[in-house]
Amino acid sequence: MRPDPKSRTAHAPAGEATTLWAKDVPLDAAIHRFTVGEDPETDLALLAWDALGSAAHARMLAATGLLPEADAAQLVRGLRRIANLSKQGAFPIPPHLEDGHTAIEADLTRNLGPVGGRIHLGRSRNDQVILALRLYLRNALVTLGLRVADLAEGFLAFAREHQDTPLPGYTHLRRAMPSTFGLWGAAFAEGLLEELEALQGVYGRLDRCPLGSAAGFGVPLPIDRELTAKLLGFSKVQRSPIDVQNSRGRHEAALLQWSASVGGVLEKFLWDVSLYSTEEFGFLKLPDAFTTGSSIMPQKKNPDVVELARGRCRELRGAAGLVEQIASGLPSSYHRDFQLLKQPLITALRHADDLFAVLKPLLPALQVKAEATAAASSDELYAAHQAYVFVQSGMPFREAYRKVAQQIQEGTFAPDRAALTATHLGGAGNLALDALAADLAAARGWIEAKRRAHADAEAALWAN
Repeated sequence: MRPDPKSRTAHAPAGEATTLWAKDVPLDAAIHRFTVGEDPETDLALLAWDALGSAAHARMLAATGLLPEADAAQLVRGLRRIANLSKQGAFPIPPHLEDGHTAIEADLTRNLGPVGGRIHLGRSRNDQVILALRLYLRNALVTLGLRVADLAEGFLAFAREHQDTPLPGYTHLRRAMPSTFGLWGAAFAEGLLEELEALQGVYGRLDRCPLGSAAGFGVPLPIDRELTAKLLGFSKVQRSPIDVQNSRGRHEAALLQWSASVGGVLEKFLWDVSLYSTEEFGFLKLPDAFTTGSSIMPQKKNPDVVELARGRCRELRGAAGLVEQIASGLPSSYHRDFQLLKQPLITALRHADDLFAVLKPLLPALQVKAEATAAASSDELYAAHQAYVFVQSGMPFREAYRKVAQQIQEGTFAPDRAALTATHLGGAGNLALDALAADLAAARGWIEAKRRAHADAEAALWAN
């Protein structure tokens, strides 16, 4: 006789640990699958950070006398092994273990016996996962920041190489005023510089250690939260235990919003490249490596990489919105809704990393068609310039404006193209590329200093 599906329960294999919260009450298998969700796959990205945070926790417990030094040393060695296996993709999370926290504790207990079960003293899965996420986010921000710095420097190099190459300037997708590819390239370098400077504010939000908040109300033990923060390279403690829980989703959204803002800079570049590389414009030629063919039209070279990258920029905005929606509308403290933040967050940050990385080789490979851009830079683009020439002779601007408009209408307009150029700061005649380079170097230096500090803290934490 077939068993009633409603009676089926989820059990761990014999000899294996079960969930951290198990109380020997059978759990319906469907409920188990629903509550576990994608955690066994998603938490693989967090395992090494979970192990690192747990190592700091073990050292803190020993320093405060809550755990014997010998036990802490065993735990740190076991956690270092888990972190290394995780980085090699060799530490799977069995579905019956629910999440990375359980998998780590099960491994420690299996290899160290009762010592392994002591790692959870003085903490909850709530602050454990927030710490793993905080470490993951902090690392992701630094990694993405360096990617963005690479791109900004690529735009700067492009601007230097093509600073005098003419390019029609467009408003409303109609030719408007004379410009240059140098002015165009510098615009994206400046935009990314703004994002690199904004990164420091996002980093400050992440640079607070949440461990010790437990389930959101602290723990009745003499733990040393400042020591844990120091061991992990945080500059401060996120003091309020309730705020730690309330910040779930807030910091994730802040990082995704920053990534989406970077995408907003890049999206305009990608649109321009797609437009300028069409046969109708012919201002740019895409490298073959960034195009694909058509299954039916032998002559086609489609800008698929550019278009997919453009779509990724919009996808980042969607991911930021999704995370905001999941985390919004909840009262204080922890709620299981927060589990749903991990998958879109980790996926979006992986896509952002891929996006920023794939665009780096595009900039030096773009071919500028200077003859086409010079031919497109027709006399009408200099209408405003010629009006200013008349103004310099004493004519009121509105009169000069009408005079140029009349000449254009009559077909007699013949501007002096060399008479004036924008020599003010940032104009085509004064791109200030050296100042831009200095600012970019400072932004990169700040990020690299943070990366070194993280690496130093991690090395010290894993040292015997």
